[in-house]
Amino acid sequence: MTGGAIQLHRLAKTFDGVPAVTGIDLEIPGGQFYSLLGPSGCGKTTTLRMIAGFEKPDSGRIELDGRDVAGDPPHKRPVNTVFQTYALFPFMTVAENVAFGLKYQKVPREETRKRVGEALELVHMSPYAKRRPAHLSGGQQQRVALARALVLRPRVLLLDEPLGALDAKLRKQLQIELRSMQREIGITFVYVTHDQEEALTMSDQIAVMAEGRIEQVGPPQEVYSAPATTFVAGFLGAANIFDAGVLDVTAANGAPADGAAVVIRPERIAIQAVDDPVDPGVNAIRGIVKHVVYLGNCTQVHVDVGAQSDLVVEVPNLSGPQSVPHDPGDTVTCVCTHDAVRVLGVSAALTPVPG
Repeated sequence: MTGGAIQLHRLAKTFDGVPAVTGIDLEIPGGQFYSLLGPSGCGKTTTLRMIAGFEKPDSGRIELDGRDVAGDPPHKRPVNTVFQTYALFPFMTVAENVAFGLKYQKVPREETRKRVGEALELVHMSPYAKRRPAHLSGGQQQRVALARALVLRPRVLLLDEPLGALDAKLRKQLQIELRSMQREIGITFVYVTHDQEEALTMSDQIAVMAEGRIEQVGPPQEVYSAPATTFVAGFLGAANIFDAGVLDVTAANGAPADGAAVVIRPERIAIQAVDDPVDPGVNAIRGIVKHVVYLGNCTQVHVDVGAQSDLVVEVPNLSGPQSVPHDPGDTVTCVCTHDAVRVLGVSAALTPVPG
């Protein structure tokens, strides 16, 4: 299936005078798994609902394959939506639920049977075709909701936190299945989530949103390793963020002298005894260990380096639970390479507090 490219031009929406989306521009290539990522209230669901046609923009254009669809009702757009609440008809079987939209479109019976069978096979629900939703698990109901959307063969599938109601283990399983499914059928998936790991796992590209605007767009690796703003650094994964004054702008990625911050990911820092020699050409700072927190696959070491907040170091537990030989009260040296340190402009959005 071809097509499914979306362009948003100066898209804006307010509710009771409060801006929800503030004139965003966004280009979503056809055939990609594209995530809108951000905290609650950032405008991501409102953006998705405007693409679907459930909300009308105050201004701006929504182009689908070059045609402005902002004035079209939802059923006239070649898109379909899967929500967190599955909204399956309890009195219908799985197959009847999946076939409902085709019946509404007056698709012939034999064609309906064929397409329903293909959709159920795609989501691994063929053996459950005659069951009713009450006899399905949450994950199975989510698969049925996906089949019901895909059977209509949309050019774009919109997904509004569809895995949010599932437990962590099942959510991770369905993340992989959804990504594989999108590659198999080749249509555009636009996925709304506040879960950073989910976005990193599934996406071709991520648009990070804050307070109704776009903070950064890029592939997962780029958005994580090279955040454009302090908001992105703080929201997407853990980060050490310290206020800074810039003396040499060319050495600081153009960050303004009156609003800069130093950002270092915890896993890019190593920790060593204060008497151990420091390798040449690396950054080093002394501090006192305050907390040592065992997290299973890694250990977090919180070090007081004289700043407003502690420096957090993440050490892989390659040697098991005793991979960190330092205790609270020990003086240590924290080291990192120069490329681990980024100097960023401070985002206008409130930078998330690391959790």
